[in-house]
Amino acid sequence: MKPDNKNGNLPVEQRPYRIFLIAGSNRRQYNCPGVDSKARALMLRMAERLPQNWEIDLEDLGNVYAQERIQSCNSCVSTSMALCVWPCNCYRPFDHAEPDLMWNLDMYSRLDLADAWAIIGPVNWYGPSSSLKLMFDRLVCMSGGNPDEDSIEHKNPELAMQLEKSERWKELTANHLEGRTAAFFCYGDAGGDEIGDDGTPKLLQHKAYFNPADEPFKNERDAYAPLVWQCRYSGIEVPDQLWNYTIGGAGKVYSDNQSEDMINDNYFMNEFDRWIDRFVAFVEKKGKVPPGKYRAFGVKRASPFFKEIPLAWREIKMRFGNPPAGSSPEKQQRLGINKDVTLFPKGSESKRYYRKKD
Repeated sequence: MKPDNKNGNLPVEQRPYRIFLIAGSNRRQYNCPGVDSKARALMLRMAERLPQNWEIDLEDLGNVYAQERIQSCNSCVSTSMALCVWPCNCYRPFDHAEPDLMWNLDMYSRLDLADAWAIIGPVNWYGPSSSLKLMFDRLVCMSGGNPDEDSIEHKNPELAMQLEKSERWKELTANHLEGRTAAFFCYGDAGGDEIGDDGTPKLLQHKAYFNPADEPFKNERDAYAPLVWQCRYSGIEVPDQLWNYTIGGAGKVYSDNQSEDMINDNYFMNEFDRWIDRFVAFVEKKGKVPPGKYRAFGVKRASPFFKEIPLAWREIKMRFGNPPAGSSPEKQQRLGINKDVTLFPKGSESKRYYRKKD
């Protein structure tokens, strides 16, 4: 069933189940590389096999030509947990200066509206795709993020540091998506045809640099362990039986390991279908998930122009070496740690560093 966001306003018992399917590959048919991903094909197959009285939301993070990318996390939480706003206010929808796919696709709201997420993606260099990693980096705000940006005047680090140490912070901070279920289906090809009989890459000249016995994972599903454990840390349930890795295309050249080859791999497809069946059984048994106190659903991020004027003035003063008294930048400047006073913060760090030397 097509998702209807209006149902997000209904009591839990009156609305249908809602599931969010995410294809996490970076491949797309339009523009480079000109071929769709296996993750997309699997996502569409899953959408057809789920109960059709469920609301089925789905997104392919890599498929659209000239689509915006997910902007990187700015690590606000490392300054103060209270500076990390829920949902993220480092970016906003349809910003021309910093276009952000998380906001343009309304991902925070859609993750909030769903009872369960099913995430499908490849293992790229012993880890998830960059798109999935970026998405989960930006979901740090679901774990304790500040739901009241006015409490820190939009993005004031000194106010955030004060708030984090106050009694009020205990009322604001929460795991905002707690209780939901996340399932992960990751897949790989064990290096395709690139691995020799000795377990090392065939093209490798300095074989002493690569010891197959020391490769990172005995169980390849652990390539997604950082995402799984981020979910568990944030109160998102990831049942062990719904965290799956399946191998396909081992020993084949990459051109013989496309979606059309995958669907004829009976072992691979049976593994995927069994994962879907386990997902359905678990979600039905668990039931629908009540929303949190502070929701991403319904949040609008308008232009913060007027809110950012005081922050712009703060930045101008810092460019001239006058950070706020008692602030972290003032202390670092006094100790000579980061040496980041500059009128020209853009561009190469090397050029800025040696401009000071000259």
